[in-house]
Amino acid sequence: MVTLTQDDVKIGELWEEFCRNEDQEIRNKLLLYYAPLVKYVASRVAAGLPQNVQHEDLVSYGWFGLIDAVQRFEPAREIKFETYAMQRIRGAILDELRKSDWVPRSVRQKARSIEKAMAKLEGKLGRSANDEELCEELEVTMAQLHKMLTEISNAGIIALDEVLGPHGRQGEALALVDTLADSSDGPMGQYEKRELKQILATAINNMGDREKWVLMLYYFERFTLADIGKVLSVTESRVCQIHTKAVMQLRIQLSRRLTDG
Repeated sequence: MVTLTQDDVKIGELWEEFCRNEDQEIRNKLLLYYAPLVKYVASRVAAGLPQNVQHEDLVSYGWFGLIDAVQRFEPAREIKFETYAMQRIRGAILDELRKSDWVPRSVRQKARSIEKAMAKLEGKLGRSANDEELCEELEVTMAQLHKMLTEISNAGIIALDEVLGPHGRQGEALALVDTLADSSDGPMGQYEKRELKQILATAINNMGDREKWVLMLYYFERFTLADIGKVLSVTESRVCQIHTKAVMQLRIQLSRRLTDG
């Protein structure tokens, strides 16, 4: 049996009142209550970025996502606000980082070359390529491949939200939470979200065990990269490399499935 705390009851009452009249004072109380989410998400994003990116800037970007989340959230949906808000906050931060286009051109070129090699090998092999096959296709050593993946990961340009991003309505970023069916979407909207969720699940299930575990633990179980490293008995930097490769594979598979569809 779940026992509601006094804070749970109080925040529930605030949501009910805000949904009735959208009072700005109540909105500000909700923002204040959920403010720690912004710092939490900003810290997670900052972990994969160069040191010259200021944490305070990420927090300020994240506030736009929190405000948007409070305005858009529908308590009637069977989704926790924290889950919904964290995706919106992360999306707002990534949007601002993309606008600044601070990622070095050489890193983007490496990302494109790896993705091109992955797509070619997948078409030829009928499955995702392993590291050895990727090294042979790129004509690099294993150490060089790992270095390339680390640089791409440190640049912060590979994230699962970014893979889903181009398919949102009216150019909006589509986060994982947006793949959940919502009765207000209408039959077609619900069908599209179910289809995207199925494509995503199939793509993950077709990956190697390590890639699959990293994605599931990081995005669905909210493990840190360090914790995932302990589970898989590898270093945190190796987890970053596996995550980067896994998301690249997903980008290729999702793009191909959505284009074919």
